[in-house]
Amino acid sequence: MTIAYWCVLIAAFMPLLFTGIAKFSGPGFNNFKPRDFQAKLEGARLRAHWAHLNSFEAFPPFAAAVIIAHQLQFNQARLDQLAIGFILFRLVYGALYIANRASLRSLAWALATASWVMMFFIGQ
Repeated sequence: MTIAYWCVLIAAFMPLLFTGIAKFSGPGFNNFKPRDFQAKLEGARLRAHWAHLNSFEAFPPFAAAVIIAHQLQFNQARLDQLAIGFILFRLVYGALYIANRASLRSLAWALATASWVMMFFIGQ
């Protein structure tokens, strides 16, 4: 498996990282009523939940870009770099979201998005 494919696997599990922070960084998690628990979150734990939801939104275009770039046999080294960049920027995005640093978070989001958009233009 290529590095880019491993990054797809990592990205697929990234929502679990942020929901874990939301659920287990303080008291009160109730696995019998997780939606009720999430509705009552505040502060950093709520922002971790939002990062969790956004990670689900970011996954499909990234995974599609990696698969398409592989199918078209684009430059593998460049594809791997962009995939690693996506993962790193998304981790930074989540950390900035939790820390309530909105402007920097938006920059990290834009860089992560640019990473998968560039995959369509790297050519062979």
